[in-house]
Amino acid sequence: MKHMKSMVLREIRKAEEEPLVMEDLDTPEPSENQILIRITSSGVCRSNLHMIEGDWVQNGVPARLPIIPGHEVIGRVEKVGENVDYFRKGDLAGVQPLWTACGRCEYCLSGRENLCPNKQVTGETLDGGYSEYMLADARYAYRIPAGIDETRDAPLFCPGVTAYRAVKQARLGPAKEVFIFGVGGVGHLAIQFAKLSGARVTAVSTGERHRDLALRVGADDVIDPGRDYSGISKFSRAADRAIVFAPSQAAIDAALKTLKPGGRLVLGVFGGASSIPFVDEIEIVGSVIGTRKDMNEVLRLASTGKVRIEAERYRLDQANEVLLRLKRGQINGRAVLNP
Repeated sequence: MKHMKSMVLREIRKAEEEPLVMEDLDTPEPSENQILIRITSSGVCRSNLHMIEGDWVQNGVPARLPIIPGHEVIGRVEKVGENVDYFRKGDLAGVQPLWTACGRCEYCLSGRENLCPNKQVTGETLDGGYSEYMLADARYAYRIPAGIDETRDAPLFCPGVTAYRAVKQARLGPAKEVFIFGVGGVGHLAIQFAKLSGARVTAVSTGERHRDLALRVGADDVIDPGRDYSGISKFSRAADRAIVFAPSQAAIDAALKTLKPGGRLVLGVFGGASSIPFVDEIEIVGSVIGTRKDMNEVLRLASTGKVRIEAERYRLDQANEVLLRLKRGQINGRAVLNP
């Protein structure tokens, strides 16, 4: 049987302790409705870091150990299982966090399969992309159009679709002013999607490298609010919309302060507001990854060059190093593993 190299999480550990182990594993065989993908790029997400360090154990993540992390993947179809007619060997395919869903619940039947209570999550409930090969459900995999870089653009499948859906939830338009908090892997893509709507975009970031990135991808203005976000007070009630990707309560509370009465706050990260301005009729909306329709729209935009991933590339065996750099805030844009 053919073997594959994979970075495996066998026990919850901190990034400083090199939690992933390179192992030679049997390459899986695709069953009905599945494809085997030879991976060419796999993005490294902050949620991978949270899972690996045990931050979400109380929520059942990871669902099992050992597991291969990684939920944003591009690769070439190596084999197809029974009943697969959409893919052929050699096709370029992509996988997002939504590995599969039940197809029968109210959410699946209404086109909101990202909310399915019985969904399977790539790299959390099933083995993911920190590997040379992985299985995918062909019904939830995506054919990659021309114009996509298979060695760089795997992050389209998590931060790409996450940013796109958050911007869609914000209901932007040419007359809108939006503040985007956090200019990392997701935020730098949200800026680009927001600009496509015609909105005026102000990026809010506490890191100099990220501020430069925000301007490079099209932000109209960049604000440094200070580490405690105290500087945001100068922009009270300046925005029609605010979108938060910065993983802190302080960022969420600061975003609320920037909103005009009747404004809309979109949370692209886990968290809640400690003080909701009830009398201002602020709307607060969560945004979780994206649907298959969202994902196909992201691929269409990226294939025409309207959205570009800013990525740093690494070998598969550097996964532990990348996780530590991500934890220390040393990744600009997104990190990608190339097996």
